[in-house]
Amino acid sequence: MADPFTIRIFVPDGDPEGIRIIDRMNWTGTGIVFPRSNWPDVRDRAEMNGTGVYILVGYPTDADDLPTVYIGQADGIRNRIESHYNKKDFWHWGVVFVAPSGGLNRAHITWLEYALIKRAHETGRCHLDNGNTPQEPGLAEAEKADTQAFLKEILQILPLVGLRAFEFAKPVAMPQSNTASTSKTTKHQKPDTIIVPARQNGFHQVFLGQQMWYAVRIAGGMLDKIKYIAGYQTQPVSAITHYAPVDRIEPYGDGGKYKVIFAEKPKEIEPIPYADAPKGMMQGPRYTTFEKLLSAKTIKDVVQKQ
Repeated sequence: MADPFTIRIFVPDGDPEGIRIIDRMNWTGTGIVFPRSNWPDVRDRAEMNGTGVYILVGYPTDADDLPTVYIGQADGIRNRIESHYNKKDFWHWGVVFVAPSGGLNRAHITWLEYALIKRAHETGRCHLDNGNTPQEPGLAEAEKADTQAFLKEILQILPLVGLRAFEFAKPVAMPQSNTASTSKTTKHQKPDTIIVPARQNGFHQVFLGQQMWYAVRIAGGMLDKIKYIAGYQTQPVSAITHYAPVDRIEPYGDGGKYKVIFAEKPKEIEPIPYADAPKGMMQGPRYTTFEKLLSAKTIKDVVQKQ
């Protein structure tokens, strides 16, 4: 179990969606969270003269399920972010971490930048706008320990201000389906299978190749009921062609979507064609029972009415 902690959030302009100043007892750092539109006000704050790291966050298009993130560091935060304000269009908001008492130097922030970029690569929950992946800089043993402690504080604060890109996703459901359970027809009468539509490239690269499917919207009440996933290939196939047992379901992005990770390689079945299904039937995920999936002749036989 993680240690409990308290943070303090000061809202200087009275707008909870505006500038927020974050500190913690016995921490040498300060965090400043701000919308891009507030940068002209934020840049005049004294903290922006300091040495620190910053993260810029945005969704370049409405179709993006994962945020795009840029991670940087500077001796003078103000000038660096001012440059990004003028030249980078993707970001909607930013967060800065400095040590007003002078506790961070160039070596510290270079290591923090390296560690945050490395963490973002490992969690896989964002698109990085950084062009290069830096090598770990050298720090004395004591300095590295102190800088790791500062990083820990940053990682605890970020989810509280709405950025989960640096967290490792925790399963929200683990059905524990396995090969044995798929070898015979189940008797469940309630939906336990999700059918997802997929275009040809995504189906072969992700559903079959990576043995997962992501950016799926799943009703909250269904999360702990789904044991199987079936893939419906859109035109020109227009049929359900494969299914797989589900190993676990994890959050995907910050928009209420999920990643479904398979327990084993998808199994090919006799295609279940669209046939005379109602228009729009397979434009989004649908639920059914595994029993219906195995016995269906057309989409109308398998898909539950929504």
